[in-house]
Amino acid sequence: MTARSTTASGGRFTEIESGRKTDRPKLAEALGLARLTGATLVIAKLDRLSRNAAFLLTLRDSGVRFVAVDMPEANDLTVGIMALVAEQEREAISRRTREALAAAKARGVKLGNPNGAEALRRAGKGGEALRATVARNADEFAEELRPVVEAIQADGHTTLRAMARELNHRGILTRRGGRWHVSNVRNLVERLTS
Repeated sequence: MTARSTTASGGRFTEIESGRKTDRPKLAEALGLARLTGATLVIAKLDRLSRNAAFLLTLRDSGVRFVAVDMPEANDLTVGIMALVAEQEREAISRRTREALAAAKARGVKLGNPNGAEALRRAGKGGEALRATVARNADEFAEELRPVVEAIQADGHTTLRAMARELNHRGILTRRGGRWHVSNVRNLVERLTS
């Protein structure tokens, strides 16, 4: 998806998260830029944007203009209908997956790792790689937010509470798609200053 603006502050964002997820950091970043600059969000395929009707309807009502390349003539009515169809497809995929797993289990296929975390500990993989990946992702997200945080601080919002309020006011979501609070702003500032 691409956010294009008539100003020099336009940007390009590529989202690789599943449309099933609501934690979409790149989408949140693109929406934030589109909201701030009045840009139009250009989406490759509407049904890949989200398979959650409430999410698509909220996006439709957010005030951010968007165009789906696969359906450029879409209006509020068609977006609403497509949102409901996409959510139904998500539920159908989930149902088919559950049924396939149940059928495999009925055939005697063992699902998952029978030893769970113990097998990882024996293999010497106690989660260090996972923790390193999580830390690296958090650091990258913090760096993406650095210009926003610096602008907020330059505007005089320097306390953690004021910064959280301003991040929420600007529509910037946390890495997990939630609202900002003092605790996660503290973590963000620590990552940016270390």
